[in-house]
Amino acid sequence: KKIVVEHLGVEADKEVDKANFIDDLGADSLDTVELVMAFEEEFGVEIPDDAAETILTVGDAVKFLEKAKAA
Repeated sequence: KKIVVEHLGVEADKEVDKANFIDDLGADSLDTVELVMAFEEEFGVEIPDDAAETILTVGDAVKFLEKAKAA
């Protein structure tokens, strides 16, 4: 959530777990690429392009990162 707040300028108290990055939080395609890169850097995982395309919400990112860390 912290990464989304920092990169998209979303208010910290806004509920974002189910919010769509583009439709609900006003991100554009460049923003979503930057978010994926920030997730990779913060959590030390590589997110392939095909997986990145499925990460549309904070919840999606959390699910992917949990699976990646468990692998």
